[in-house]
Amino acid sequence: MSDKDCILAIDQGTTSSRAIVFDKQGRSVSTAQVSRQALSEAESKGFKVAAIGITNQRETTLVWNRKTGKALYKAIVWQDRRTSEACRKLREAGAEPMVSAKTGLLIDPYFSATKVAWILDRVENARQQADKGELAFGTVDSFLLWRLTGGKVHATDATNASRTNLFNIRDNRWDPELL
Repeated sequence: MSDKDCILAIDQGTTSSRAIVFDKQGRSVSTAQVSRQALSEAESKGFKVAAIGITNQRETTLVWNRKTGKALYKAIVWQDRRTSEACRKLREAGAEPMVSAKTGLLIDPYFSATKVAWILDRVENARQQADKGELAFGTVDSFLLWRLTGGKVHATDATNASRTNLFNIRDNRWDPELL
């Protein structure tokens, strides 16, 4: 890492997005509400981004078109309770012990699984597009990574995946039964 290498940190919060560029010593080089602005300011000072870090609303859910990169529906944020009834039905059907054993979580609208199902069931042709592999799902970090790489990378880490109610924390992988 050269003296002019820096790290772009993107903090995508509930009410705003903030970008901060840090130098090797952890000092702020530039700050802005838009990543391009923060990068432009850092580059004007001779800095070059060597890495990007993303912090985000982990349970907020997005489904997007793999070709266009556009969200199929507005992000459903972590506080949204619209899937309470679906969660109640899953609990009444006896699914919670299995879900909890695999994910360490309760069945609750806070997590992504029922939000994804809501989008697929209520947005016109969404389920059909998903069945054809035309859609991608993720939390905000994976959507940002997708956009930052021009659709080349669809990834997340275990800390974000574990908040979806679809990731088996014991096996450290997406769980076919939960999916």
